[in-house]
Amino acid sequence: MRLELEEARRLTGPNLLWDHPGAILDVFIEGIDKSTVVNVWQKWVEKLLTEFGWQQHTTYRLHSGGANLALSAPMDALYCACDLAELAWHCGVAELKSETTPNWQQRLNELHGELAEELNPALLTFMHEAQKHGVSCITDDDDVSLGMGKSSHTWPVRELPVLRDIQWQHYQDIPRAFITGTNGKSTSVRLASHIAKAAGFVAGVTSTDFIRVGDNIIDTGDYSGPGGARMLLRDQRTELAFLEVARGGILRRGLPIDSVDAVLITNVASDHLGQYGINTVAELAATKFVVAKGLDAQGTLVLNADNALVVEQGLKLENKICWYSTDESNALIQSQLKTGGAAVFIRHQHIVYAMGNVEENIASLDQVPMTLNGAAQHNVQNALGVVGLSKALNLSTEAIRAGLKDFGSNAEDNPGRGNIYEINGIKVLVDFAHNEHSMRAVVKTINQLPATRKIAMFSHAGDRSDDEIRHLTDAVTELDASLYVVTELEHYLRGREIGDVPQIVGKYLQQQSIPSEKIHYAGDPLAGAKIAMDFAQPGDVVLLFVLADREQVHEYLTQLDNR
Repeated sequence: MRLELEEARRLTGPNLLWDHPGAILDVFIEGIDKSTVVNVWQKWVEKLLTEFGWQQHTTYRLHSGGANLALSAPMDALYCACDLAELAWHCGVAELKSETTPNWQQRLNELHGELAEELNPALLTFMHEAQKHGVSCITDDDDVSLGMGKSSHTWPVRELPVLRDIQWQHYQDIPRAFITGTNGKSTSVRLASHIAKAAGFVAGVTSTDFIRVGDNIIDTGDYSGPGGARMLLRDQRTELAFLEVARGGILRRGLPIDSVDAVLITNVASDHLGQYGINTVAELAATKFVVAKGLDAQGTLVLNADNALVVEQGLKLENKICWYSTDESNALIQSQLKTGGAAVFIRHQHIVYAMGNVEENIASLDQVPMTLNGAAQHNVQNALGVVGLSKALNLSTEAIRAGLKDFGSNAEDNPGRGNIYEINGIKVLVDFAHNEHSMRAVVKTINQLPATRKIAMFSHAGDRSDDEIRHLTDAVTELDASLYVVTELEHYLRGREIGDVPQIVGKYLQQQSIPSEKIHYAGDPLAGAKIAMDFAQPGDVVLLFVLADREQVHEYLTQLDNR
């Protein structure tokens, strides 16, 4: 029997289990009925809450490996809730294993003292008053703020202003949107901000790569969680915000804010399964769609009608939807046109936006550089989604056109995503794609381009299973390349030894009847890029999947181009 607590953490926003803040436990359960374990945990929670003098409630979610167990709590008692939920787990495990019960009375006495230090009733009153006045209130461990952008003001959570002195009418919101999906999130937020800039806005972006206001990158790193959203919305320069929301942030903390004007979901495909109890793509789809909980009543949900998992989830919702598709004859597109709904689609290589029978020709694909004249179908879809999102935010058609035409497939506009280099007659495409769905999309793009020979450099992170590594490698072999360069990712070994992943890849390539002389190895992506470029000749197309050392590879290619 396995009863193991993996993690206890705080939920600060609407999340997969419910819309309340509180504590969540991720637990592994094997060799015993999961519902029995949950019932014992809930019994202990109820007992401890009664002894503690607390009135809260619980919920749970079962999955193939165990369960997620949640306990509600006010925002000023989340740490205490984590400790109490964890104590109930340990007591329940002891009961199920017929072991000595922990001294829960002593631990509750300790928690009383810890709760007294954590409680901040003035903060809860402050948040309640903000809600009553219809003013956005954003909180974290250290600070609380009212309003967004230019009107935003921030105070330490223990140094709040006198309520009667607050001029509530001063604090305003700014237009804001969530962007999520398995692939295309970062490209979409960057393109959307480019369009917003063309419309005259100072647009803010949070993403897995950086946080940026206008043209100023505030910091690099993964800012796709609540911390990045708070930082951006509190920045007084921000006039419109595009918030990339990743799966991990949703599962770790919940949504970064409670309310947005529009949501874009690009697609759902298999990636990072097995984390936080998300073990199937259907469960992943449900996780991605948590963002719909943050949509205002009048807001628009922009959805990919070409992705079956997105369609399945979208049809369950009552929200106003703008569907987009590369196929005008898609049944959902046709339904929108007949019922007066919003749709974005391709007609004769042109992007068309329609609201019922009123249509606008936005741009032809040969005017949108990121689509490579339509060869990059994944970027055609990204463009369609962002057009729908921009319309939902009331950005002008002129700005949308200008942004689409000006957004390039280069390392300046969209670093690491479909970057094209022309070097001495050799076409080079650099991309960060790292899951099967995105890698196949990029390979499909390369196969649309004229090429004397094709050359591929790629690598995989060590936290992929052996089977996943083989599936990812399968995607690359669809190139039928003249040379495959397999590189090590020393900073992404994630439990494996150096050489493990390249060995799996090389062996699998040979099993696919690729001769060993077509397989080369490199110690890192920069070394791999050099091998690929040394082999390439004019007329060749080189595909570099660069998961690390992106800046170094860009600098190397730029130097080659300048020779």
